[in-house]
Amino acid sequence: MLAAVRGMVRGNTVVIEDEDIREYDGTEVVVTLLETPKSKKEKKPLDLEGFAMPSERGKHVDEYMKEMRENDRL
Repeated sequence: MLAAVRGMVRGNTVVIEDEDIREYDGTEVVVTLLETPKSKKEKKPLDLEGFAMPSERGKHVDEYMKEMRENDRL
């Protein structure tokens, strides 16, 4: 059986309001969090250029893509 109830996390406890789930006492449950907690740490910006190897094609990518898409329809 699968049942869904709405509740709030308070400390290390899930508090369920307006639902009587006493009949499920001792039952194994799965708790799904619907929102992710707000991160207090600022993430460092990722330098994507550090993962790429410069190439001649990369310097002219806009022209290359325009040429590829120009004649792609009949």
